[in-house]
Amino acid sequence: MHKFLSLLFLGLLIVSCDSDTDAGEFVVGADYLAIKNKVIEIDTVNIDVSNIKLDSLVTSNQSRILVGNYDDPLFGKVKSDSYFQVATTSFNLNSSSDTESTGYVFDSIAMILRYDDYYFADTTKVQTLNIRRITQNFKPNKDDKSFYNSSSLTYDSPILGTISYKPKPIGRDSINIKVSNEFGLEFFNKFKNNEITSYDDFTDYLKGFVISSESGNSNSVIGFNLSSVLRLYYSKGKGDAGNKYHMDFAISDATKQFNAISSDRAGTLIQDLPLAKANLSSSLTGNKGFIQSGTGIVCRVDFPNVKQLKYLSEKGAIVDAKLIMKPVKDSYSKMFPLPESLNVYVVDKLNRIKTTLTNSSGGTMVATLTKGNDEFDEIVGYQLSVGAFLQKEMLKQSDSKSGLIFTLPILSKVVDRVALGDQYSKESHMKLQIYYISY
Repeated sequence: MHKFLSLLFLGLLIVSCDSDTDAGEFVVGADYLAIKNKVIEIDTVNIDVSNIKLDSLVTSNQSRILVGNYDDPLFGKVKSDSYFQVATTSFNLNSSSDTESTGYVFDSIAMILRYDDYYFADTTKVQTLNIRRITQNFKPNKDDKSFYNSSSLTYDSPILGTISYKPKPIGRDSINIKVSNEFGLEFFNKFKNNEITSYDDFTDYLKGFVISSESGNSNSVIGFNLSSVLRLYYSKGKGDAGNKYHMDFAISDATKQFNAISSDRAGTLIQDLPLAKANLSSSLTGNKGFIQSGTGIVCRVDFPNVKQLKYLSEKGAIVDAKLIMKPVKDSYSKMFPLPESLNVYVVDKLNRIKTTLTNSSGGTMVATLTKGNDEFDEIVGYQLSVGAFLQKEMLKQSDSKSGLIFTLPILSKVVDRVALGDQYSKESHMKLQIYYISY
């Protein structure tokens, strides 16, 4: 499978030449809904649910530093490391001459990470973050302009800076990670001695950083924004409180920042999840369909017998159909909240995106979360109108079949997830209600 985001973009541009595409267009008018015509409700159509692992997602140029890890009872061990490059437009200390710069002394250096309000999982537990120095040029693979969730760059083993803290992504604006004085002094002297005078000099010396969390001491993933900076503190003479200065090194190029998002699914129902073109049936995953952003896990739904409906009457049509999908019982909580909606794409048998799901008027359709006041959560679920899609599938002349892939609205810079029951799930079973008219 090609890169998912590229397929998505191309899928939105393609206008199919297949005669099957428009064969099922049907608009219900008042004449068809006259009393003499018969409308029946059908809820016995088979629904096939399967799980897919997309090969990669673009995570560069997403404007979020995403770091942390947590253990998910359904999705395994999820982790995100963030790689980025910093830069500056000024290569001089706060001085007007080389002679004046000799009077400056190094004080300290720190990485200031500014929250962007995103978090997932348990923020009540202490998280430990480590900063290391990248040793590889900050470039994607040959003939590619992007970094992916599977990308990585080589870095030094020694830790330059570390912090253990309880994340407060809503209550505070930033965290301050003290960086090694040894590195800071060397870095400071490069400017003081005019050894760095250009962008190329700077990136040759400092290629970038990677921030990662310690797997044994974290239970959340936190988002920081690209206004975060490496800050160098220095002064004019020791102990002179009136002459304190700092120099900021910012993430000025969002294309040179990406998040490496991974998951270890060993021991879970989806530990054998295949890549891209292959599907893992929900019959092998505890009657569950899985969706997770960041790691590229998506759920596919097919209606294999829908063509049989055209034999119900000599003249008939699907006027509406509602797909009701329920999240797996006890799979969601305040720590693992349900997404408010799911995006839906029409795909071929190889899971290649053809288009977004639309209604008969061409409007984009999404599966929307509905909530009630039922204390047992029996009416919590996602609803999606699939009537126009099924009408086309029913009237296709060829043997080709299309399916639906469900993803979260944001794919590449969050780790949100949801687990759905399939048609045979006892407590969270998926339903399809079809309204068919014969005339």
